[in-house]
Amino acid sequence: MALLQPATNLDATRRSVHPVRVTRVAGGLGSAGVARPTPTTVLDDGRVGRHVRVPKTAELVAAHLRRQIVRSELVEGDALPPEAVLMEQFGVSRPTLREAFRVLESEALISVRRGAHGGARVHRPDGHVAARYAGLVLEHRRTTVSDVQHARASLETPAVRMLAEAPAQPALGRLRAALSESAAAIDGGRRDGQGSHGAPGGHGAGQLGAAGAGLDTVTPDPWVSLNRFHHLLVELAGNQTLTVIDNMLRHILHAATSHQPGDHSDVAGSTVTADTHGSLAEHQEVHNRLVELIERGESDAAEALWRRHLAEAADELPSSAVLDLLGG
Repeated sequence: MALLQPATNLDATRRSVHPVRVTRVAGGLGSAGVARPTPTTVLDDGRVGRHVRVPKTAELVAAHLRRQIVRSELVEGDALPPEAVLMEQFGVSRPTLREAFRVLESEALISVRRGAHGGARVHRPDGHVAARYAGLVLEHRRTTVSDVQHARASLETPAVRMLAEAPAQPALGRLRAALSESAAAIDGGRRDGQGSHGAPGGHGAGQLGAAGAGLDTVTPDPWVSLNRFHHLLVELAGNQTLTVIDNMLRHILHAATSHQPGDHSDVAGSTVTADTHGSLAEHQEVHNRLVELIERGESDAAEALWRRHLAEAADELPSSAVLDLLGG
């Protein structure tokens, strides 16, 4: 039975409360579709009759809500009904419901705000939780930053071939826009006289006076712009699995290198110290040639160019820095 919850009077910008589909059955929660165990004969061969762990009620509630979020029945920003309504719908106590909420919060699928204007809000899965856990596994295995950087770079060569084998105008348009963005960032950094580093901290924030008024503006970091081009290659290839893995590796690399002043995640997913505008221009020129080859459908030449480019960038990688995602 679908229970509808009227929108709450929070504020004009928040989404209305989203109904949660719950099927009630006699005796408690029936939303997860878990069949009650039926008696069975215990055989002596050990295949039947072994102990089976019965899921906790909170886990069943979390599983039901998780399923709706993953299947986009609940979408980003949706507000779940108030606790009292959910307790009635699921037939559970407040402690059980809050335990289910804690499970979903740990998976970053909801966020819960307490108070009069609080409640639970839905968030789409974005892979960061998986990336954080994968990063911990890699750090435990004493994996180096270079190892992760090489893994990420290895995703780009097949992505370039996929793009060149079937060049599409929308993809080409986004690649050209990325080229324009990075070219503008390089030119902006040169005019600011900051070199390739940008402002202190490596984020390219320049203090520019406008007609002597001292207005603050932000100069885009050219290395960040160039790096977006590499990520775009994987995204536009159209393989969702490659895109998810690429996002995870980028998240791990960002967490591992963001605390290192003066370092940048460069165009191959590596960390290098940006020395001159010449190196930036060289990267930009390779990007321009790659887009031309993709547009002409020259997959072999595009793949070869990109393989060489990634190999050259790999020579600049730090040799043995071990992942440190926990800050020492």
